[in-house]
Amino acid sequence: MIYGITLIILGLLAAPSLLLAKKPDAQQYLEKITPYQGWIGLIFCFWGIWGVIQAVLNIEILSTWPIWWITWISSSAVEAVLGFILGYGMISKLVLSKNEEAMKKGAELLAKLAPIQGKLGLVGVGVGVWVIVASILFY
Repeated sequence: MIYGITLIILGLLAAPSLLLAKKPDAQQYLEKITPYQGWIGLIFCFWGIWGVIQAVLNIEILSTWPIWWITWISSSAVEAVLGFILGYGMISKLVLSKNEEAMKKGAELLAKLAPIQGKLGLVGVGVGVWVIVASILFY
């Protein structure tokens, strides 16, 4: 359940216009979080990558709990992508800065993902809600 809640928060950070449309005074909260956005993105990116790796390593769950496995891998993938978008500055500084080719590929990937950041944020919120629902239904 905590995984779903964190994915919803990450989705809202990626699509701030959604949050601001529903709650106009949320701007002050977003401004408080902005300095930490890079670290938040970095942590979620690696947490999402770790989730994808774990889901692939536990692929046998697909035969017994297919909906849960698909939920697991999709939520991890969305989390990794949103984390990458939000934490690109920090990822570039700490991880990619040692390799010029990696920095170039990272910048290209960010350029492809940036135009759909809001939509990915909404997908993150939706998948986060589904993770919560699935954890209640299937556990």
